[in-house]
Amino acid sequence: MKTAVSIPDAIFEQAEVFARRAKRSRSQLFSDALAEYLARHSGDEITDAMNRVIDATGNAADPFASAASQRALARVEW
Repeated sequence: MKTAVSIPDAIFEQAEVFARRAKRSRSQLFSDALAEYLARHSGDEITDAMNRVIDATGNAADPFASAASQRALARVEW
């Protein structure tokens, strides 16, 4: 699909240089960049859904879950 977007000149120029260096078309570079951005931010939808569930069910502490979390964290090397 073709589309038109406006981006700052400096970013466009950096993209042009990078596309040439990476031997990719500008379209491929922008497509790859947008795909990566969307993949990095798709977790936001999951977090929002989880927050809605917590809001709906309450946030009471569960003694079993707290103890299990503490045991798991104790085994992780920070």
